[in-house]
Amino acid sequence: MVSAHANNEGSQESASITPGGTYTIQTVSVGCKIYIRRPTPDGEEERLAEILSIRDKPVNSYTSALAQRTSSRGGVKEEEEDALDKPEDKWEYFVHWDQFNKRLDEWVTGSRLILSRDLEWPRPKLPPGKKAGPGSLQKAPGKAPRSQSLLKKATSNAAAAASPTSASTPGRSAFPSPSPAPSLKRKLTDDEEEEEEEEMEGDDVDAEGEMDVDGEGDTFELNVNGAQVETPPSISSFSKEQEIEKLRTSGSMTQSISEIARVKNLNRLQIGKHEVEAWYFSPYPKEYAHLPVLYICEFCLAYFPSPMMLSRHRQRCTLFHPPGNEIYRHQDISVFELDGKRQLSWCRNLSLLSKCFLDHKTLYYDVTPFMYYVMCLRDSTGCHIIGYFSKEKESAENYNVACILTLPQHQRYGFGKLLIEFSYELSKKEGKLGSPEKPLSDLGLLSYRAYWAEVIVELLINTTDELSIDDIAQKTSITHADIMNTCTTLQLFKHYKGQHIICLSEAVLEKHEKVRNKRRRRIYADNLIWKPPVFTRDQLRFY
Repeated sequence: MVSAHANNEGSQESASITPGGTYTIQTVSVGCKIYIRRPTPDGEEERLAEILSIRDKPVNSYTSALAQRTSSRGGVKEEEEDALDKPEDKWEYFVHWDQFNKRLDEWVTGSRLILSRDLEWPRPKLPPGKKAGPGSLQKAPGKAPRSQSLLKKATSNAAAAASPTSASTPGRSAFPSPSPAPSLKRKLTDDEEEEEEEEMEGDDVDAEGEMDVDGEGDTFELNVNGAQVETPPSISSFSKEQEIEKLRTSGSMTQSISEIARVKNLNRLQIGKHEVEAWYFSPYPKEYAHLPVLYICEFCLAYFPSPMMLSRHRQRCTLFHPPGNEIYRHQDISVFELDGKRQLSWCRNLSLLSKCFLDHKTLYYDVTPFMYYVMCLRDSTGCHIIGYFSKEKESAENYNVACILTLPQHQRYGFGKLLIEFSYELSKKEGKLGSPEKPLSDLGLLSYRAYWAEVIVELLINTTDELSIDDIAQKTSITHADIMNTCTTLQLFKHYKGQHIICLSEAVLEKHEKVRNKRRRRIYADNLIWKPPVFTRDQLRFY
């Protein structure tokens, strides 16, 4: 047997392996990799997973009371009681599946661990002053690898991070509410910004950020066959296949270092007739953590631990649409504008819900500096939220989007691109050039690149006159930098008679035709009834 504490030099450079059958479940610790049974549509598979956290099986007051009532009525079967009595199920393990996206991380019971297969221990740290092996990467002196730096900061920050507390307001509600209530906004201190810049310097990493929209099936493929052109050093070549593979295996990136150490605290959410799995941690009150299902009112976004409480709430709830002004309506699509300062509770509930599906957002405890634009599907029962984007009331960088999200149950239907198109329609009404807040997440980058490519190519096809970069910007409200990056990625720039021209290749035209045929929904500017809001200096004073 290879011991986990082997002290030979080879074990310092590679992970130690303990053969299956020679260890117990008490041996498994955080950082180990072990095979775990994972349910699949075809049955069950054994997949390698890394242990991220271990806890005693939580006992929730709501579920335990329900279980006691069911047991007293004879509703628990003998085999279920036996399953609950398994000694290994006293612990639960939060795992990251090998080669799977981070959003699939989940809590599993101890009985699903396969102790008969090998256990891989985490790589031991090199002692101070010891040189790395021949096959290891060499970093600049005095600089730690980015992954080690992130892990170091995550460990230190997680130890100091306070768990979200809950407090009930006397006379207002019997349910605990998070204090303070969050909105989604990236914020770094000056020291963190300097440290981030030092880590990014010299490292080849993709953009991180604040966007998470749906990766739709009608994405414009930016890699086309054609002549290769020399791209500026600042613009890296783009491969859709490589980026999608990275999304599938590595998960989304995060701006908040402490978020790395946080594990998912909710299992499933029921929103109207849809039941979806939570992807990431969200600071709902700890009383609601580890419930089988958290029930959310789809109109006011209040949250409840049981369907009975939600049913009683719906009898009193008077909302059937977001509490704002309807500024757009076409067929069954409506968009409502909300002021975070006026609709404080609703926007806070929206931020809590959004955090379940965004892992790259720092919780910024104030919604008042933002306007919210919520897209809904209308039917006879009301307006059901599809997604939203937020926008700063006053942006020094002229960002037209701060945070954008399509709810999982409505993804892959083109609503993400519809939200992006709507944000640019607002920029056209304002007479400004707009761009999403940087840096972008991987999913956001794919969706925005697809939108920019479709709009620019369509404009070039439908215009007979010569167009400059500035002309395209004025007609589309897309910034010059975004147009340049998109045209470079599409290889539209050609050198002709001593100057650069924009030329559409057959491959680009063919791909654009396929995308246009798939596109089912569009934003029609004539149906947008909206004037840019104007705020006084006092109204922009949020603190």
